[in-house]
Amino acid sequence: MESSEFTFRTWDGVELAYRAWLPTAGFSRALLLFHRGHEHAGRWQETVDGLALENTAVFAWDQRGHGRSPGARGAADNLAVIIKDAEWFARHIEREHDVSTQDTAVLAHSVGAVIAAAWIHDYAPPVKAMVLAAPAFRVKLYVPLALPMLRLRYKLFGPGYVKSYVKAKMLTHDPIEAAAYRADPQMFRQIAVNILLDLHDTSKRLIADAGAITTPTLILGAGADWVVRLNAQWKFYRALSSTVKQMDVFPGMGHAVFHEVGRAALVDRARRFLLECFERPTQGPALVQADRGGYTRSEYDWLRTRPGLRWRAMRAALKTVGRTSRGIRLGWREGFDSGVMLDYVYQNQPSGALGIGWLIDRNYLRSVGWEGIRRRRINLQALLNEAIEQTATEGKPVHIVDIASGPGRYVLETLKSLNGAAAPWRRAPAG
Repeated sequence: MESSEFTFRTWDGVELAYRAWLPTAGFSRALLLFHRGHEHAGRWQETVDGLALENTAVFAWDQRGHGRSPGARGAADNLAVIIKDAEWFARHIEREHDVSTQDTAVLAHSVGAVIAAAWIHDYAPPVKAMVLAAPAFRVKLYVPLALPMLRLRYKLFGPGYVKSYVKAKMLTHDPIEAAAYRADPQMFRQIAVNILLDLHDTSKRLIADAGAITTPTLILGAGADWVVRLNAQWKFYRALSSTVKQMDVFPGMGHAVFHEVGRAALVDRARRFLLECFERPTQGPALVQADRGGYTRSEYDWLRTRPGLRWRAMRAALKTVGRTSRGIRLGWREGFDSGVMLDYVYQNQPSGALGIGWLIDRNYLRSVGWEGIRRRRINLQALLNEAIEQTATEGKPVHIVDIASGPGRYVLETLKSLNGAAAPWRRAPAG
């Protein structure tokens, strides 16, 4: 099949590029391709031909900072931005090309495989399967103490780049493909320091929590990989909760497995797995019943009943010296998940008694959970704003009912920010 070029607008308004291989006879399922770092969607043509999936449209996107997509080469604000782009890409494919996510599979390579795995883990899309080829869960950094040095460099000097030491001949034993790699004007060798650090941290998180992934998974490892470590791929594989999971290692292959000698066997292995998964009936709503059993329920039970002096000491501290913190004192009185507590977290102004109370309160408000709550507030305001403006643009009356909103601060601030675009407003009494 020949590819066509398209673009889609991602969550922050940036136009990202992608290629589509659309069967002329129509299709009812899709395959999403995630390229490796330094590369682009145009490198997938031979793989698409080799897969030869009937009734299947294939879509390959250029991650921001790659190929025809805009942005500094190999850079982004953080890896979470790219993972969120993947979610918007999948939504776009489902909406614009009329193919359900439940009839979609994923094939990803190297850094793209980490991004795909993180998307599956964080957003839990109900895809049929994912194939991860040489996933970069652990990049081989041959310089001693490379990660601590990079973290120090980033902290002291801010954004910067690391140039890849890997040359084409280290990626593939195929001289023609190595020459094509060197001659491709859209290829580049640098990667932003923050992205490299985020890649390591995200991979560590995924390996530790791989049990939360239930998607049918095939991992294709390269036996002579100079770029990433095979043992990290095995750790991820063993921890998966997927009832259908397989891992094959291809001896002698370099990291560029889709452009390596003997790649036809690897592509055929991916093809057979994808076809098996496409034909397999979609599994039931396992995640809906996650509170009753499974990996996350077991994790919850373990944390809830975990003994130890550390937890007893923490509880004792919260009930004694912790009460000098206004936030912790408020939590004990009103409930740590109450509307009043959330409003205090939204304000994010530390307060406490005896000096130490202020320090405890500051650390309390800076906890990861409350940082996430404040980010959720921003997202809620953005979605509320969008819904109000869309409804008002359509000439319809706008009514807001917020059940159990507490002080309702984010609702009121959203309405105030609209400057009367959908006014007048009146806050109805509770009840």
